[in-house]
Amino acid sequence: MEARKRIKHKKNPEKKVENSSQSNGKGNSADNFHFEIWLLLALENWIFDFGRPIAASYVPLEWSPLNRMSVGDYFHMAYNVITPFCLLKLLEKSPKKISSTVTYLTVITFVMGASIHLVGDSINHRLGHVGYLHHLSVRDNPIMKTLQPPGLVNCFELLYSFDEEIGHLMWYIPFFFSLFLYFMGSFLPSSKARSSLGVRHWLLLIFSAVYYWYLVTEGQIFSVYILTFVAMVIAVLVNFSQGKKPDINGRFLFYTFSMSLVLIAVWVMFLWDDEVMRNKYPGVIYIPEPWSFYTYYYKDYIF
Repeated sequence: MEARKRIKHKKNPEKKVENSSQSNGKGNSADNFHFEIWLLLALENWIFDFGRPIAASYVPLEWSPLNRMSVGDYFHMAYNVITPFCLLKLLEKSPKKISSTVTYLTVITFVMGASIHLVGDSINHRLGHVGYLHHLSVRDNPIMKTLQPPGLVNCFELLYSFDEEIGHLMWYIPFFFSLFLYFMGSFLPSSKARSSLGVRHWLLLIFSAVYYWYLVTEGQIFSVYILTFVAMVIAVLVNFSQGKKPDINGRFLFYTFSMSLVLIAVWVMFLWDDEVMRNKYPGVIYIPEPWSFYTYYYKDYIF
């Protein structure tokens, strides 16, 4: 009997050690970097979003006539599938459980907005093949001034609105809201959020930040972007006062937004005195689109 008691006595400490190691493992896994998801999101953003207008403009018309879908449209379709998949996987891996209702409604709205933009953007870029100048407003374009009947210009302004305003807002607000939801769920006690960003993380961060610069400037969504970033800063300050900080994924996202803000400021300073861009973007928030800048200054020299 005494021997059996001694054996049981010895087994208990081993169980405690196993339990403690498992709990430590869980603590570390909560701060794991989702490299595959972030990399996939960055690559498909660059290829299917940034590369879309390039493919639409420079693939020979013989391959995709004006009355057929362009290569850029297929890029947009791929983007509309892969991006919501990445957002769902990110939200699924959030350290804190996020309401499935909020998640589904956000991603569904994102898909609807991106799909609206697909149609408007497709026609907008096809117009470039028949003389439409992207650095000018709809009514200031020469081909619109000779359009008959003149009321058709209103239809093209509506198309432009679906492309550059309605489509962008329904696309980008849910996109940034999804990232913000994930960021809010990334806060952990400081003792658990110990992982640091390595070289590959910083390279991916720079790669992503340059894309977000393009996204904000080309999409004309600085107000949506800056509101999201300010909300992230407030969340960091509030949680820091409670002894919490973002895990490695949250810090990666926060640093990406910070770097893209610096790039946007440099871009605006570079074109601050440009009269052509000022004429097209006369509002209080002056952020020229890279595509308009390129088509006006460099299209005849590149490609």
